[in-house]
Amino acid sequence: MYAVIVTGGKQVRVTEGQEIYVEKLEVEAGETYTFTDVLMLGGEQTIIGTPNVEGAKVVAKVLKHGRGPKIIVFKYKVRKNYRRKQGHRQSYTKLVIESIHA
Repeated sequence: MYAVIVTGGKQVRVTEGQEIYVEKLEVEAGETYTFTDVLMLGGEQTIIGTPNVEGAKVVAKVLKHGRGPKIIVFKYKVRKNYRRKQGHRQSYTKLVIESIHA
């Protein structure tokens, strides 16, 4: 069985036991988090929500929080002596999907 959930403005297809990285959630490591925005459930029978599936939820356990690799943002304009260098590291939360309830 699989589900399509919405988190951090993105849609993610998940199955039980899968580890995923999502935008940072305000939950402590070791706690559980419940996704109620379930767009679709699949398996023997596919259920598509309008926009969400009624009564469906996905329970995940928070493994850790972290930050991704550094990305360099460099802007410049040719022949104008304009240069800007900026770094960015995106925060994330690592989850493991425990169960999918229809």
